[in-house]
Amino acid sequence: MGKVYFIGAGPGDPELITVKGQRIIREAGLVLYAGSLVPKAVIAEASPNARIENSASMSLEETNSLMTEHAEKGEVVARVHTGDPSMYGAVQEQARLLKERSIEYEVIPGVTSACAAAAASSASFTVPGGTQTLILTRMEGRTPVPPSESLEKLAAHGSAMAIYLSAGNPSRIQKELLAGGMDADTSVIIGYRIGWPEEKSVETTLDKLAVTAEENEFKRQTIFLILPGKNSDSESLLYDSEFSHMFRKGEDK
Repeated sequence: MGKVYFIGAGPGDPELITVKGQRIIREAGLVLYAGSLVPKAVIAEASPNARIENSASMSLEETNSLMTEHAEKGEVVARVHTGDPSMYGAVQEQARLLKERSIEYEVIPGVTSACAAAAASSASFTVPGGTQTLILTRMEGRTPVPPSESLEKLAAHGSAMAIYLSAGNPSRIQKELLAGGMDADTSVIIGYRIGWPEEKSVETTLDKLAVTAEENEFKRQTIFLILPGKNSDSESLLYDSEFSHMFRKGEDK
């Protein structure tokens, strides 16, 4: 029996896939990748003998049939997802079907777009003396969201947020965050197709989130980073010469 690997390909930049993920792609007999979001450059090092299939138009049953066929022949299967498989990756239902056939699987993490977007703008989600929490979420659309996780309710925490899969209604994002008590001047970074050649990052404030997204025509593959601590000038205690920890004794004044 072979083995299935769910691989996080990162946000698009072929160099952001992990070394392990790239190794498995090279070894795989089947490379099944989400072609709508994973560029072909990510799988360019697949074996010339490998079967390569784009899952963009496939159903769960079809992807499972392919993975099962090749795993039961004793092959390595690379199931390549965008970003990190644990974030909106639909891995749970795929794994359940593999378990039913006693097929072993493993998840290889990837760089999620929230982290890639923050890196592209040199931004930090957490800041010394400020927010220490990051909420990863999405707005309700065709896919429902529990009422307790509406943007308005989450905004009440005042923490950093990364909002996925919500570019279709930026006005509603802005309205709900303001209704939840976030300040109008809260820093926002809007990242479009992060990791792709046409990548673009725009910085704005919460009260201008909708108009900024609309002016730039960010309608899909867009992530919104809500950064209440972005303009803080507080410094971490980690490198404070007066702060003691297990590797350093603080200086006395």
